[in-house]
Amino acid sequence: MIFSTEITSSQIPSDNPLFKRTLKAYSILAENHLGKTLEIGSGEGYGIPIYKQKTSSLSVIDKSKPNLADISKKFPDISIYNSKIPPLAFIEDNSFDSIVTFQVIEHLKNQDLFIKEVFRILKPNGTAYLTTPNKVKTIVRNPWHYKEFDYAEMAALCKAQFNNVKIYGIKGNAKTDLYYKKNKASVEKILKYDVLKLHNKLPPQLLRLPYEISNRLNRKKLQKSNTKLVEEISLEDYNLSECSEHTLDFYCILRK
Repeated sequence: MIFSTEITSSQIPSDNPLFKRTLKAYSILAENHLGKTLEIGSGEGYGIPIYKQKTSSLSVIDKSKPNLADISKKFPDISIYNSKIPPLAFIEDNSFDSIVTFQVIEHLKNQDLFIKEVFRILKPNGTAYLTTPNKVKTIVRNPWHYKEFDYAEMAALCKAQFNNVKIYGIKGNAKTDLYYKKNKASVEKILKYDVLKLHNKLPPQLLRLPYEISNRLNRKKLQKSNTKLVEEISLEDYNLSECSEHTLDFYCILRK
């Protein structure tokens, strides 16, 4: 199977630092009692075993039919929806106790509608758990992302619909900071060849293929030259804390 660098994989060693970072959000989620739950943008479903036992029932939405087929085989009791979002018109108002949507909103064009739909389908007193990258820490433009957020932008988007909003930050430690610095330095070396700054000018559709190739090669290069660092980064190297300049991802808790 070929994996996009945009979808971090449990099967590719060079993806490990980012994979563990995204997996950390699920381990934090699993500290809650979730009730009737919907995950929007489940991907390959690697987070499901971590939090499923905290749900009374689980439904997932994803645009990838192969991903959903794999999830259905592993978890036949899960309800499956194959759909692009938003809207979520096929789901009734006040349907779920919890909604999980990790690393999804930055990919969507109509982000305001998405938040409105999340609010609509949550039950009264229900909770949505949302993560998205902190754009302040983005090293290079990601053509797969429609819009990334800083703290003020993320807070404004959520508070436009939800009155009860808490935004925390997922950050790393000295080990993950070292990986970030090495990755940034490596990316900057690649960008030196882009003398026309095309990575900031090209339409996203034209940038995606060169981005994929260079990103995959870069991750493999980092693993080869820093094998121990890349492979030993674990869940314990990331933590949830108050937002700061070190925040890698926002972890938003939105209560209806």
